[in-house]
Amino acid sequence: MKEVLLQTIKAAGVLVKEGFYQDFEVSHKDGINNLVTTIDKASEELIVNTIKAHYPEHGFVGEEFGNENEDAAYKWIIDPIDGTVNFAHHVPLCCISIALTHKEEVIMGAVYNPMMDELFFAEKGKGASLNEKPIRVSTKSNIEQAFLVTGFPYHFPDTKIHPLEIFTKVVAKGLPVRRLGSAALDLCWVACGRFDAFWEYNLQAWDIAAGYLIVEEAGGRVSNFSNQPYTIWDKESLATNGIMHEATLDLLFS
Repeated sequence: MKEVLLQTIKAAGVLVKEGFYQDFEVSHKDGINNLVTTIDKASEELIVNTIKAHYPEHGFVGEEFGNENEDAAYKWIIDPIDGTVNFAHHVPLCCISIALTHKEEVIMGAVYNPMMDELFFAEKGKGASLNEKPIRVSTKSNIEQAFLVTGFPYHFPDTKIHPLEIFTKVVAKGLPVRRLGSAALDLCWVACGRFDAFWEYNLQAWDIAAGYLIVEEAGGRVSNFSNQPYTIWDKESLATNGIMHEATLDLLFS
């Protein structure tokens, strides 16, 4: 399954990279700036068809084509292009994300940005890698030295503290915060130590499943905003290097 995953995500990467430099159609799904391109659809079709040829009994959860065989023990969770708004505007911060679950546990995940030729991979209990070299989260412990990344939902949740209030509070403390526009890359960049922490509301399973495992296998920690154990179906996502997890929670939500 690892071999199939890696071969499939690389093939999808070739398709996405070629499409990035071509003309493609952009359409709107429900909601403002909820874009989809013909390349998204072609990428997901390639991924599903390739995996299905090897494992026809497996299930699929895909952003563009929905769910298939949901009761299967093994399910592939697919984001054919994470960062579609970037892709649609020819900004090369986007990626393909594929995770494999077994009985609802994420056991394998890969995230590939073909424009930068960076392939992140993790297998449960076996560590995480970037282009086949082991990666680890940062070792920073002082929240005042943290380099943070976040994202904003297009529909803000009805929460006690508005996401923009949290963002303003962090920026007012002088901490550097970035917004890349791809949650999967945000998580992978925490995993390899580029960022120290990431938070976002309202992510879907396909946004986060692979990156979640990659962070944990790189030594980091992922929880919801109540510091409870995380599942890929949660709508609150906090990923850190682990060392400053509680300090990040205090910074954001206290």
